[in-house]
Amino acid sequence: MANHTLPTAVPARHKQWRKWWLNIHLYVGLSVGLVLVLAGLTGSLLVFYVELDEMLNPHLQIAAEAVQPTRLSYEQLLHSIQAAHPTRTGAWRLELPRHPQAMLMARYYKPIEKTGLSFAPLIAWVNPYTGEWAGSRFWGEFAMTWLFDLHYALLLDELGKTLMAIIGGVLVVGLLSGLYLWWPSAKKLKAALSIKRGASAERLVFDIHKTQGVYSFIILMLLLLSGVLLELPKVFKPIIHSLSPLYQSPVPQSADKPGAVRIPLDQAAAIAQRQFPDAVLRWLETPESRLGVYRIMLYQAGEPSLRFPKTTVWLDQYSGAVLSIRNPRLEHSGDTLLNWLHPLHNGEIAGLFGRCVVFASGLVPAILYVTGFMRWRQKCRAKRTARK
Repeated sequence: MANHTLPTAVPARHKQWRKWWLNIHLYVGLSVGLVLVLAGLTGSLLVFYVELDEMLNPHLQIAAEAVQPTRLSYEQLLHSIQAAHPTRTGAWRLELPRHPQAMLMARYYKPIEKTGLSFAPLIAWVNPYTGEWAGSRFWGEFAMTWLFDLHYALLLDELGKTLMAIIGGVLVVGLLSGLYLWWPSAKKLKAALSIKRGASAERLVFDIHKTQGVYSFIILMLLLLSGVLLELPKVFKPIIHSLSPLYQSPVPQSADKPGAVRIPLDQAAAIAQRQFPDAVLRWLETPESRLGVYRIMLYQAGEPSLRFPKTTVWLDQYSGAVLSIRNPRLEHSGDTLLNWLHPLHNGEIAGLFGRCVVFASGLVPAILYVTGFMRWRQKCRAKRTARK
């Protein structure tokens, strides 16, 4: 009896299994597919966030003819920033200009006006050649940072991050279900990877949906998984730490003494540079208070992110003594994973080519959603016709 029932039982079970995955794929797409479209389109723009922000704000660019052979000292530029905001006495983090026509940008991370928000620094710009004040804006109140908050948290701050992480997890299941539904036999592989010429409109929609999905599967999966991890570091870091010890950031303090005077920012930068002679200075953070320290961030060759490197030196603000050093080259695999997440997510790890790939991949969810919706409507019409 087994020999007679097995051939029919297996296809029946496979058919039921396929129907189950088809429903998952359908309802994931209908329920949260638009969120993926939103994340994809905003993500494509954010790949070129800095460049687009400069295009949208030409007044924050220095004219080519105004570029000078030398820049003012870091200390002079810090004084220009502090003079424009005398009541903001906490730490300023200065991002050094990326190119000769770029302004020096500074962030004040704890503006009283944005109390209660997880991330909404005041961002200020100053001409590095003249010290001329170029203006300031709060994060989220100009186009590209608003777009970032929409992409990262649906403009809902911490709640939005949690929602995006959950939706990202659901979309991973939806993506896997699509791969299962597509998976062909060896004889049908060529057809499964191509669009049939001269096919009906219904078949064309289906072929576009399946080929876009399968060719972008790996990139979309990497973007989804890295995005989920970036959304909830407090959840995933302990898990990663249990598998591979993570770097624990120090909390050093300066030795405050009566009459002690802060060393100039340039001196602090030079001391940090001596610890990593071949590295490039990227960020200079001033002390938060009398007990605060200098925090200098540098880029070492081989780090995945040029703009946000992890090489860091902490200095006593009075003596210039080195209090702590972070060298990502000496860290464990868990830190390496975390350090690569954001550069992987925005394509920076592969330079301009990688960024272009991620930009193009961000357009794919819109194609998948439109073709998937059209395919669903086609099936609904076919069922209604069959019932009649």
